[in-house]
Amino acid sequence: MRAAVLREFDSPLTVEEIDQPTPGAGQVLVRIVASAVNPLDTKIQAGQAAHARVQPPAVLGLDLAGVVAAVGEEVTGFAPGDEVYGLCGGVGGLPGSLAEYAAVDARLLARKPGGLSMREAAALPLAAITSWEGLVDRAGVRPGQKVLVHGGAGGVGHVGLQLAQAKGAEVYATGGPASAPVIESLGAVPIDYTSTSVEEYVERHTGGEGFDIIVDNVGGATLDASFAAVRTYHGHVVSALGWGTHALAPLSFRGATYSGVFTLLPMLTGRGREHHGDILREIAKLADAGALRPRLDRRRFTLDTVMDAHRLVAEGIAEGKVVVDVAD
Repeated sequence: MRAAVLREFDSPLTVEEIDQPTPGAGQVLVRIVASAVNPLDTKIQAGQAAHARVQPPAVLGLDLAGVVAAVGEEVTGFAPGDEVYGLCGGVGGLPGSLAEYAAVDARLLARKPGGLSMREAAALPLAAITSWEGLVDRAGVRPGQKVLVHGGAGGVGHVGLQLAQAKGAEVYATGGPASAPVIESLGAVPIDYTSTSVEEYVERHTGGEGFDIIVDNVGGATLDASFAAVRTYHGHVVSALGWGTHALAPLSFRGATYSGVFTLLPMLTGRGREHHGDILREIAKLADAGALRPRLDRRRFTLDTVMDAHRLVAEGIAEGKVVVDVAD
């Protein structure tokens, strides 16, 4: 089969013929139709993501959508011909999705949302699981809460704000001036962080009380700003980007709480993989109900042009999620 292989860090992926895998016990062989490109994929390729535990040579690619080609022993939830999606590989020695086939742990898969294309489904898993773990598992989002999503037009942020709305929250999202139309089109209130201070938008939108939940998809100074903007006593900040050194005093002085999200953990440790599948089944319900839909960049890529897709994501100029067409 054809696959895009990382031979050494900070070198282009090369398309090669490698052996097609055979599913083992508990695994599903997926014929991959589409694979999304995430910022983490580009960092892994550049050798800047030691936490992903990748050792070349390796097939990269975290997200996939495709069709079940075969199932291994002990697999009961899937059958050949099923359309599936998942966050299944590309880290910790797990085979990635930039290949025509992958043998993946059945626990990491779910049936593809029927109302979405393969390309749309491939764009969802990492963003949706990260958002669910933060908003639902950690923060317990509920109707009537005010939720602030930092980076609301980004790959994770635009999914998170839709999820928060589906759970009944009143959603606000930060971004630059160019992001406002996207945020508004998704039903959230845009906040231009380039022209509005934290104190100003907290006062304007919460009467100075702070937001019930803040989701940080940016990190750095934005995480620090989150600690100052969360609601006193009952607020909760969640972040998947806790890099750097941060003072917790602003959070403590508000009596608020913080949770980190490390979406890769079940893939790296083997523990909790069932929950990823459970989340994706819930996300599929929301997507089929019309409550959640990924925003895709209009440009098309194949395995042969995968490095063009990587550059688009690495440079931060994509207009939505970037997806590679692995098969017709």
